[in-house]
Amino acid sequence: MIGKINQKWYFWIMLDQFITHIREKKLLDHHQRYLLAISGGVDSVVLAHLLKTTAIAFDMAHCNFQLRDEESDGDESLVKTLAKEMGVQVYAKAFDTLNYAEEKGISVQMAARELRYFWFHQLLDEKGYDAMVLAQHADDQLETILMNLMRETGIEGIYGMAERRERIIRPLLIFDKETIIKYAQTEKLTWREDSSNASNKYKRNYIRNELIPILKEGNPDVLTTMLQSFERLKDTGKAFFHFHENWLDQKLKKEGKYQYLEITDLKNTPGRKSLLYYWLRKFGFNYDQVEQLDQSIHNEGSGQSFLSLGFLLNVDRQALILGPIPQELLDHKILKETEVEFRVNDKAYHMMRLRPPFKLDKNSENAMLDQDRLTFPLTLRLWGEGDRFQPLGMKNFKKISDFLIDLKVPLIHKKNIHVLCSGEDIVWVIGLRIDDRFSVTTHTKNILYLKEKSHDQSL
Repeated sequence: MIGKINQKWYFWIMLDQFITHIREKKLLDHHQRYLLAISGGVDSVVLAHLLKTTAIAFDMAHCNFQLRDEESDGDESLVKTLAKEMGVQVYAKAFDTLNYAEEKGISVQMAARELRYFWFHQLLDEKGYDAMVLAQHADDQLETILMNLMRETGIEGIYGMAERRERIIRPLLIFDKETIIKYAQTEKLTWREDSSNASNKYKRNYIRNELIPILKEGNPDVLTTMLQSFERLKDTGKAFFHFHENWLDQKLKKEGKYQYLEITDLKNTPGRKSLLYYWLRKFGFNYDQVEQLDQSIHNEGSGQSFLSLGFLLNVDRQALILGPIPQELLDHKILKETEVEFRVNDKAYHMMRLRPPFKLDKNSENAMLDQDRLTFPLTLRLWGEGDRFQPLGMKNFKKISDFLIDLKVPLIHKKNIHVLCSGEDIVWVIGLRIDDRFSVTTHTKNILYLKEKSHDQSL
């Protein structure tokens, strides 16, 4: 009897915390209708129960990614049964996730994410719901932050998932997984376990199943303490961005379409790379380019230029000058790291990523490059007078004009020769020769393989 009373008290405590949280943060409103993303797992089932108990109006949306055969169908069946019991409408949709991932050249997890969010927003627009409600919790938050840190993210990586962002609401972020499971057990709720969660194939699962348990061995309260630390860092980040905007207002000069930042204002400024990055990222520049820029400033290397998707940054003697890409450079094509294909004249090329062991492709019409030596985005452009590179097998640089003469390339074809550039360096005279500095060696760990489609053969 005492055990049952304690269990009931547990229910009322969590319910009270949920109600207090959504009221204080103004996350949910009894006058609005919501769409709950429900997988059939314990997290979303508990959230459905909390919404129903607190009389929040909602319906359900369930994605069947068809990745686990009968298991996936079982999840959908449970969700439909639960919706019927609760008297709410359920939308269920099956996705061909594997084919979508293959067509887009992305991971299965990323494919599932793209498919579900596109459908969720489509439902919100078509059915008139006020927002989407997701069941991510504190453990998910920690996993997300750790994944961000493993991707070399900046200070915003520790922000994690927002409780509310536009039309997405996450009201369970204050609860950990253990609390959610205890609630489900107390209320004798039925849910499904995803067998793929036990596999460490995916990075998030490895963090959940291997890394976090190790952290908990040293500190059972590691979830709470780390999230509190990240919350403090998040507040520090907000202060940085506030002062960064003030710094830009004081130091940045604007004349028409151009912006000027005096180099003398940067040389002795602490945290210079961060200041530059959070200025330039909105114009399409990445952190690798900022590191090169920082080195250029340190070495007083005027004359260097950096390209993004729509802007050109020039290092002048006295200032950094940012502006739109000049007309004569508009035929340049920017290749992001996520690209899977590009075209040059009438030829199409695959962009593939390989790791050893591999078969070396010696065909000069294709290129195998050491990806870790490249700085993305890459630039694809016509060659110009004065361009130089270090042809494969040579120790010295050679002008491309002389290189083309040596190969006896006809004048009519010379005008259409393109080069692929990493920053200011030419890494491949397309279809003719790669640069020796970017060639594959026995020490290469990651390969960027650029292969003409008409010569596609299995490795």
